[in-house]
Amino acid sequence: MYYNKVEICGVNTAKLKVLTDEEKKTLLKKAKEGDTAARQELIYGNLRLVLSIIQRFTNRKENMDDLFQVGCIGLVKAVDNFNTDLEVKFSTYAVPMIIGEIRRYLRDNNSIRISRSVRDLAYRALQAREELIREKECEPCAEEIAQRLGESKEAVVRAMEAIVEPISLYEPVYSENGDSIYVMDQLSDSNSSDEIWLENIVLREAMQKLSERERTIIKLRYYKNKTQMEIADEIGISQAQVSRLEKGALEHMRKQI
Repeated sequence: MYYNKVEICGVNTAKLKVLTDEEKKTLLKKAKEGDTAARQELIYGNLRLVLSIIQRFTNRKENMDDLFQVGCIGLVKAVDNFNTDLEVKFSTYAVPMIIGEIRRYLRDNNSIRISRSVRDLAYRALQAREELIREKECEPCAEEIAQRLGESKEAVVRAMEAIVEPISLYEPVYSENGDSIYVMDQLSDSNSSDEIWLENIVLREAMQKLSERERTIIKLRYYKNKTQMEIADEIGISQAQVSRLEKGALEHMRKQI
């Protein structure tokens, strides 16, 4: 393994070691004291964490080996910057670091073109954010990042928003026991409420009880907005018959509903 790169060619990832929390604490302490062997063992012992994270990006047309290596850069950064004095699990700190590194890589390879000046400001803002997190041990606000850079808050916010990667509605945000919640499950639609959805189901069921000719008339009348005269010409009966069939069908549907 190089400092910021992991070669996985020929590696059986199923046999990667998994460290216990106690082992992680011991190795982290030794690594902070300059023990390179402990640092190396800690990195290898958390490669399965990187593997689990890159599964979130399987819906993208990216080389998974590349994403794994990029994720390992985030893992190395997490190992080197983790504060052992805090009562926080290493994985709690490492996961967002790994995801952040992968997302930065994907932004660099994004087909959406952003001006060089905006991109540079965004990356300087990301670096300033990481510095402030290490110093303050909490998430800085946009104003603090802007002050560190000597830029306006608005310019920093616009730059950060410009490099945000568009995500798929089918990207999973949570998975457990094989069941996933996707981005689209988190969105609301005022034009498609549960009441409207249930009403449509009831209407479809009621229409199934109609005769074929009645269903045709209702569909043409209320879904295609045709007049009784137009319907009469289309299906070859009189307007009076269309009117009678329509009224009978509506009455039948009301009883069903």
